[in-house]
Amino acid sequence: MVEIIQAVQKSLASLRYGRIWLYLLGPVLATAFFMAGASALFLDQLIALFLEQPPMTWIGEWGLRPLASIFALLAAWLVILSASYFVAMLLTSVFVLPLMLDYIAAKDYPALARQGEESFVASVWNSVLALALFVVGWTVSLPLWMIPGLGAILPLLWIAWLNRRTFAYDALSAHASPGEARALRQKKSTPLFILGLLMAAMAHLPIAGLLAPSLAALAYIHFCLQALRRLREAQDAAVRGKRAPAI
Repeated sequence: MVEIIQAVQKSLASLRYGRIWLYLLGPVLATAFFMAGASALFLDQLIALFLEQPPMTWIGEWGLRPLASIFALLAAWLVILSASYFVAMLLTSVFVLPLMLDYIAAKDYPALARQGEESFVASVWNSVLALALFVVGWTVSLPLWMIPGLGAILPLLWIAWLNRRTFAYDALSAHASPGEARALRQKKSTPLFILGLLMAAMAHLPIAGLLAPSLAALAYIHFCLQALRRLREAQDAAVRGKRAPAI
């Protein structure tokens, strides 16, 4: 948890840089337009669809039609929010994160050597594959949304997985060697998921949710570069320890 807190603190500190706000606001504007359009076109249809599905039909049969309408509205809004996050994730991972990574690395981690095999094609492929798996998993799990409580939890878990799968890969691609990247993603799997979960929770907040993908990218950049720096420091210390003469 300490690593997560430090990454969030460093992300907040990075907001003092004016250029960071340029990177943050690009996906926000695109997402806002998408959300407005999707709400105008599909919100009423989604509400009607959810009202025809259990448990909304059960609640209506119990004489609580207004309550069923509220639950259907919330479910429909969650679908639109998640789809908006989907669009913002793709824009952020492919276009914004590489620019933000270069800027943050130069500002806060200038001594961290680049040993990665950065590839635009590989980054796009990873993002597209992650989003495809996300859509499949999301679709398969939709019936579970009808179970009270799971409709709120499942979107958070899926977005947390998507955050970790996409941003952890991109944040390490330029600086970590393939071996370092694999080791860090395995060793830090749980904190990377928890960080993604925190950012997923932010995605469901009004207004702030629009910034969630870009802020998630920023937090993952700091987390991953910090973790990589500590890994190399530990490796250097181990090498020095082996070279030290025995007394």
